[in-house]
Amino acid sequence: MIEIIGLIVWTLFVAYATWYVTKAKNYAPITHIEARMLWMIHKNAHQCNGKRWREIKRRSKTIGFECECGYSHVQLRPIVGRIPNPTVETQQVQTMVVTRHHAPYNSA
Repeated sequence: MIEIIGLIVWTLFVAYATWYVTKAKNYAPITHIEARMLWMIHKNAHQCNGKRWREIKRRSKTIGFECECGYSHVQLRPIVGRIPNPTVETQQVQTMVVTRHHAPYNSA
């Protein structure tokens, strides 16, 4: 009996952990300019005739917009997501480009 209860508890824990890592999201704040650009993209992509849009706010931060036509967009991001750090190769390439533009020409 204890083995069955233990198996059920572990199964529920694994299911919850999988949901948390893959599906759980929180609101990502965006700027007023980004919300307006997203609204313009919506208007062009869907041939929307809406003339006005409204910011969707949560805790005094803009998280999306709602169009006059009824379309709404809310910016979400995964809870466990992180921004990748730039690699050393990217920084070296940028340095090489700068030195090529500012270095004198050397013929081979």
